[in-house]
Amino acid sequence: AAAVVFVFAQLQPHLLFADTTPTGGDMGAHVWGPAYLRDHLLSQGRLTGWAPDWYAGFPAFHFYMVVPSLLIVALDVVLPYGVAFKLISVSGLLTLPVAAWALGRLARMPFPAPAILALATLPFLFSPLFSIYGGNVASTLAGEFAFSISLSLALVFLGLVLRGLDTGRHRTWAAGVLALCALCHVIPAIFAVVGAAVALALRASKARLAWLAGAGIVGGLLTSFWTLPFVLQRAHMNDMGWTKITTYWESLLPGRLGIWLTQNFGGQGTAEVRDDLTVVVVLAVVGFAVSVTYRRHLGIFLGALAGVVALLFVIAPEGRLWNARLLPFWYLCLYLLAAVAVAEAILSVASLVAGLRSEANRATQWGGSVLAGLAVLVSVGLPLGSLPLGQQGPGGYSWMGFSTAQQSFIPGWAEWNFSGLERKDAYPEYQALMGTMADLGESRGCGRAMWEFDSNLNRYGSTMALMLLPYWTDGCIDSMEGLYFESSMTTPFHFLNQSELSAKPSRPQRDLPYTDLDVSRGVDHLQLLGVRYYMAFSDEAVAQARAEPDLRSVAISGPWRVFEVADASLVAPMATEPVVLEDAAGGGKEWLEPAVEWYNDPSAQEVMLAADGPESWARVVPGQEPERRPVAPANVSGIEARNHSISFDVDRAGAPVLVKTSYFPNWKVEGAQGPYQVAPNLMVVVPTASEVTLTYEDIAVDRTAQNLTMLGAIGLFALSRGGLGKLSLARKPEDEATEESKEARAPEPEPEPEPEPEPEPKEPEPEP
Repeated sequence: AAAVVFVFAQLQPHLLFADTTPTGGDMGAHVWGPAYLRDHLLSQGRLTGWAPDWYAGFPAFHFYMVVPSLLIVALDVVLPYGVAFKLISVSGLLTLPVAAWALGRLARMPFPAPAILALATLPFLFSPLFSIYGGNVASTLAGEFAFSISLSLALVFLGLVLRGLDTGRHRTWAAGVLALCALCHVIPAIFAVVGAAVALALRASKARLAWLAGAGIVGGLLTSFWTLPFVLQRAHMNDMGWTKITTYWESLLPGRLGIWLTQNFGGQGTAEVRDDLTVVVVLAVVGFAVSVTYRRHLGIFLGALAGVVALLFVIAPEGRLWNARLLPFWYLCLYLLAAVAVAEAILSVASLVAGLRSEANRATQWGGSVLAGLAVLVSVGLPLGSLPLGQQGPGGYSWMGFSTAQQSFIPGWAEWNFSGLERKDAYPEYQALMGTMADLGESRGCGRAMWEFDSNLNRYGSTMALMLLPYWTDGCIDSMEGLYFESSMTTPFHFLNQSELSAKPSRPQRDLPYTDLDVSRGVDHLQLLGVRYYMAFSDEAVAQARAEPDLRSVAISGPWRVFEVADASLVAPMATEPVVLEDAAGGGKEWLEPAVEWYNDPSAQEVMLAADGPESWARVVPGQEPERRPVAPANVSGIEARNHSISFDVDRAGAPVLVKTSYFPNWKVEGAQGPYQVAPNLMVVVPTASEVTLTYEDIAVDRTAQNLTMLGAIGLFALSRGGLGKLSLARKPEDEATEESKEARAPEPEPEPEPEPEPEPKEPEPEP
């Protein structure tokens, strides 16, 4: 409880309950997601669906977890949206100490070990080592709150596994918690599955394998409605090209130990070390050694799991799963093992005291726990500057004779995020811009907007604050840039545009052929993507925009100039037949690389590159000059675009029509052939009737996945009723001991022997 209260106190509670719009880093854009789920998906009975709001449209919650947003929507029923969002966003931080305590209890660790495990999460949560990998406070404030929630569930699941493999019970809970863990975030779910495999390997038997298989299969089936489409359609995800971390020693053992190992055993090193975990590493080694000596199963398990995570961090190939995302699990295992060492030290002292005076055993355990808690709170609280009666001086922060020159950035981040957009100095400017765009939507028409990027946009609360254009304009003005970078194959083309249309672009995706500011070239791409408005503020971008004949200035708001893009309709006839790129229908690099090359070559764009198409279309291989086949273009009219549908009329069939919405396999068409994916990531249809309607709908993989989830629900019910093979696992005699007898290592003093009964008096013999 003390750990939870401490965490909550550092998160600016008075701001958590302020009715403002949370901001800061990715969190400033995450605000869009739950609101879209509430307003557009749940009302149609959907948890996933199409969203036109970002990237010229993308599959919302198809490649991003939906449960955290559902929790926000549920809490929004009784609380203002901003407050509900903030409380759910910090819920994973508040529950991690509880989850660690539950792990210790479920693993039958003696008192006070579970409480010490809970305390050990505090230095992990407030660690300055990382701010984006996930799990700690800094990462959560940066937007990784779904990861934090999932991590807490992962620890509870592992505790249930350890207890279940011991007793054969709790399969229902294990299956349900595993499903929730995966539906909150995939990466902690991977950690949970790996941990379960390690637990089984340490105590392998057929009965335990059957227990874990039952829980795992049912849990997996419950998640199928989301995980199966995710896995089977992952070729349509974008790969940001994260660079693998190869500073192994300093990443796994940050501080003096890692630096020494790098210097003496080679390897790539870095001069930047944000924290020193040498003491934690030493304690973790001690905790593992003591666990092996005394056969403490949780400590052995944590040590083995830490070793597996470290190995995966080193050998993981460079790909979609960035190996840096594994580091939080390694650090957490180290802190928990260090807690095991501290708990064993307390128990050892209690054993010595109990040998002298038995009634002092429990008091010693409590006293040791309090001292350990104070040590953790002081060591964590000093950099935070949050201890009672502490003082901030010129040399740093001090409390009761303890001092530090370190100053944590976390209190400032929490205040920045939770004070909200409305309390930023630049909010009037931001609010006026949102109002201007809403007015433009009413007067000149709704549509997509491309805005110039600059790191100085953080003055609004986040550099991503303008991603909320559809949030503030009720979906009228869409933002070309959005948050879920991996969710759309249009993302890399947007960042190419951003580089062309911004004086100081972000260029976050690797291995793209970026160019400098070139508004004329950027406008060509905006027209291709059906972008209606261009928003610029830098002198360089505004000057080039004013000279561009296809841009018309339509509004001014503060430093912003808004231009309307000519010839940017959402549906357009084609005068040339596309060509099909061989072996590119599966997506991935086979499609992206030639599509990017085509996109950056203005001379090639007369003939559109398709991933698939009718047999009559010409086929080409990468690098081959396409054949130009002119067609008589159709006249397109009556264009209507809704969230899940696009319809239009044509005056003749047979001529291809370009639909400037991101391609995804769930789009189906009536009155035409297709839709076919064309570069950059749009759709082409070939009308067979005068009325054409495209609809985003569930396809076979979605329906199969939903049926599997229903099967999982039946399986969960069967587990709860003792079905699917009720197991009885053999337990060792020491496992049968009561919880009370395991709270201390010291045995109870032996009872004093009872006095032997006195012999009964014999009857006197008769006198002679």
